[in-house]
Parts: sequence; C-alpha cells; structure tokens
Amino acid sequence: MSENPQEQQPTTLPPQPSSGIISRREFVALLVGTGATLVMAATLSEPLDYFARDILTQRGSEEGHSRHRWGMVIDLRTCIGCDYCVYACQATNDTADDMRWNIRITDETPRGDTFYVTRPCLHCHHAPCVHVCPVAATYARSDGLVVMDYDKCIGCRYCQTACPYGARSFNWRERSDVNTHTPEWGAPEVPRRPKGVVEKCTFCIHRIDAGLANGLMPGVDVDATPACINICPVHARHFGDLNDPNSSVSRIIASQPTIRLREDLGTDPSVYYIPPEGLV
Repeated sequence: MSENPQEQQPTTLPPQPSSGIISRREFVALLVGTGATLVMAATLSEPLDYFARDILTQRGSEEGHSRHRWGMVIDLRTCIGCDYCVYACQATNDTADDMRWNIRITDETPRGDTFYVTRPCLHCHHAPCVHVCPVAATYARSDGLVVMDYDKCIGCRYCQTACPYGARSFNWRERSDVNTHTPEWGAPEVPRRPKGVVEKCTFCIHRIDAGLANGLMPGVDVDATPACINICPVHARHFGDLNDPNSSVSRIIASQPTIRLREDLGTDPSVYYIPPEGLV
C-alpha cells in the first residue's frame, strides 16, 4: 500500500466478502415530499420503528460539555465501492469480517444506475441505544459521539435491538483470529473487545480525543481524523464539526442536498449522505 492512499485510483474492485450484517434488500430509497430519506427495511422494519419511537419520547442528558459536535458526510455520487474505508476500519479498530463497524452495500437508483452505500454508526443525537441501556454502558457525549463502556456492558443486547440501523454487533466469542487487513490497511490502535459485549463504530474516538489534546483538528489533521476518511481514494467521505459553520461538513450540508437514514424516527443522525443523481 502506498504512503498516500488518497492518491490511489483502483482499476478493479477488490473481493467483497459478506459482512453478515445487512443485505441489499435492507436498504431501499423512500421519497417523502421534499425530504428524501434512505430507509432500512426488511429485518429492520415496523417493530423497531415503534420501539424506537417509544424510546425517543424520553430524552437523556449528555455526558460532559463540548463546543463540538462531530459528524460525517458521505458522497454517494463519488463513492466507487472500493471498500478501502471498510478495510481501514477493520485494521484500525481490529474488527472481524462478521462484525464490521463500517459496511458497504450496493444498490440502484430508480432508473437503474448502480451506487454504493457505506454505513458506520450514525452517532445519533437522540440515540435509542442510549436510552435502553440498563447500566449506562452506552452513553452520549456532548460532542455527539455515542460511546460504549465495555467494562460496564452486561451483554443484554438491548442496544442492538433498539438501533434502527443495524450498526451494532454482539461479540459471541473470544477473539483469537488473525486480522488479515493488517498491515496493508493499517495497524490496530485499540484493544480487542472481550467476549459478551456489544461493539460498534466509534468515529475513531481515540484519534479525535488525542488529536484535540495535541492541538489538532479532526477532519483537518490526518492524525485526528477517522481512518475511513483518510483512506478514501476519491474523497467521498468528509468529517468535521457540525457546530462549526466553516467546517467542510457544515459547508457541504449548507450548499448541497443531503439525506439521512430514518430521519422520520427523530434520531437526528450525525451522518449525512449526498444522494446520487436520480435517487431524489
């Protein structure tokens, strides 16, 4: 792998192993007036809709104080489905193929054009997973990050059931496998999670916190920015402070049409998508 992966332009897509998490039929387009929304369907359907709505009637307090709110923009017009972001996440966060924190699926616009969708944890401002956790192992920080405390997690999987996006995985076993995505796509930067806990994407929280402590800005400085953002060869992923009107993510959201997953649930996700032409 080159020292500057953003300069790579793959001529062919690498093999696409199944994540075992979500299928194409679980991701469909729904047009609702002028507010287009991408919807999780099939196994993530009506029961979770009502469950999430009930949970979201109770708002919890956020941990700490921050002037930031971290968010992501993913450009579906630009994404080429190379899976670089998937592999970099797996290497950096040391995840198994069947427990990916960032997944990629293929879909089509109504006129038949292929596009690719990647889905990390959406770090919802009103996250159902936070409100159902009986031991506060899942909690929200004031900077918008939904965080897991693996020492507190009792493995009840309430958070996994409550998530409308299928963004959580339960760790059924002690990890002894070899991470085949290292060192080509990066090196593990966080410990493996223990058996019996639920795990998920963190927006590379360890990079964000360490970066800020050293005067770096996430979304601007590479060392403070999530691995999936840095690795993208076509700059389809953007990260930054949603509270800063001058950040790249805020400027994109202000100047271009964007959509979010299941906005109708009121979860207020922190991940925005620029839809491909013909989808909305």
